[in-house]
Amino acid sequence: MRGPERQYIKQELTQRREEGCDVDALEPQIDQALADDADDNIIRLYDTLVALDVEGDFPYVEPSTLEEIKALRPDGPRRMDANFSDEALMDRIFGGWLGRAAGCALGKPVEGWPRARIDDLLEKSQALPLDDYLPFADGQMSNVMRTCTRGNIEFMDRDDDMDYPILGLLALENKGHDLSARTMANTWLSRMPFFLLYTAERNAYSNFVQGYWPPESASHRNPHREWIGAQIRADIFGYVTPGWPEKAAELAFQDASISHVKNGIYGEMFVAAMLAAAFVSDDIEEIIAIGLSEIPAKCRLSEAVKDTLEWCGSTDDWEVVWDQIAEKYGHYSGVHTINNAAIVVLGLWFGNQDYEAGIVTAVRGGWDTDCNGATVGSILGLKFGAKHLPKKWVGVLNDRLLSSVRDCNDNVISELAERTLKVARQLEVEPEPEPTPADVEDSPVAGRWLLHLGDSEWKLEFASNHTGKFNDGSGVTPLRNVTVDGQKLTFTFDLDKGGWSIELSFDGKVEGDRMIGECTASGATFPVEGKRATA
Repeated sequence: MRGPERQYIKQELTQRREEGCDVDALEPQIDQALADDADDNIIRLYDTLVALDVEGDFPYVEPSTLEEIKALRPDGPRRMDANFSDEALMDRIFGGWLGRAAGCALGKPVEGWPRARIDDLLEKSQALPLDDYLPFADGQMSNVMRTCTRGNIEFMDRDDDMDYPILGLLALENKGHDLSARTMANTWLSRMPFFLLYTAERNAYSNFVQGYWPPESASHRNPHREWIGAQIRADIFGYVTPGWPEKAAELAFQDASISHVKNGIYGEMFVAAMLAAAFVSDDIEEIIAIGLSEIPAKCRLSEAVKDTLEWCGSTDDWEVVWDQIAEKYGHYSGVHTINNAAIVVLGLWFGNQDYEAGIVTAVRGGWDTDCNGATVGSILGLKFGAKHLPKKWVGVLNDRLLSSVRDCNDNVISELAERTLKVARQLEVEPEPEPTPADVEDSPVAGRWLLHLGDSEWKLEFASNHTGKFNDGSGVTPLRNVTVDGQKLTFTFDLDKGGWSIELSFDGKVEGDRMIGECTASGATFPVEGKRATA
């Protein structure tokens, strides 16, 4: 069976060029290999592409680790006062959920359509100016889109843009401050059907199954790693961090890094930080600036956002700004982070005081319409609060959201908001870091451990460089994919089952001489606890 290289190599070529690599010499070789049907040569060329260095004159600095991203941020408030009663906070969070759903429903029937085709539909349907959901166009829209069209909406139908905040909520309810990239990967594996994921998310999921864990899961054979998929997963991390954009961006990073790099990660951090800021600021320009303060100052996404703000400030006509966005950033894929983020900023600017104007502008802009409508609707919905959202947009949803997330297929939106409020209250106080034992060479995990799962006791041993060994009584095998981030600890290991083995994934933390967390295997998760061995 052929691997993904043949399918993805041309997209990888585009991705590497956009990242600042010189691919001109490789392009004709790739075209020839594809024409020759030479798989071995295609794999070799793919690996050569991936190994290219960014050119020295590339004007952007775009790392993919949280530490490096933080070092390159502009100044920002990081955390602001956000004192809300439960009732007031619930209204804002509920507004975010409702606003996101309505914006998604508006854009869903024309997802991927160019702007001209959308306007042609509206003109022929006599639906301009657009002041309600799109009319159903028989012959132009699939019948499955009818549930998101004017006069036919009884709930928010299933959409991946709405699956992701549920997945994030489940992970946050489970881990809170201890949320890690592995938490998110395990949540996807246990809760989300593979064939309802797309582009970068599908590639990352496939990588998990093959044993590539974050951050490698984001880059291995994944040419979509700067596309919009992470940006549309940001919302829940902003909802649970009122006035705390730095925390929102940190949580968003953990989620984004399982499937994206560089600007793909920044898109999610940017949106999450804007949502956190929207709790305390009514000025959309300030909200956007705070979002930018959590991503590298010299990245392509930051440049696109700043360009869009400048263009918005010079005209009252959103279509003039759209033309400028399309001219400079229209070369990106219709599902790329950068051009769609510019459309989000456009929608936010013109919807600053008008929710309807915001989502309509975002959707009429084309490209990834359901994603952009959802993101703009989410930020404005949170900014205004549920009580101030137009009933014609949110009332028809009847407080109901369908989803493909396992055990969460039919949801009451207000109940999701209540659960989100509970997590937000739990996250308000950052836990104090546990002191590292003095005899552990500056590493909280170095040394020998006994790990308990039910009646089983396993022996672990970590070196100061975080390599490790596992002993289940039948032999010693190496730990894989070990990551240590402060007290957070993740790794994978194989458990012998008598001639075959099963891979387990540990996701937890070290608190002094205790190791606590959970192991996941085959979609099932079990609590585990360990202690430092004394002999």
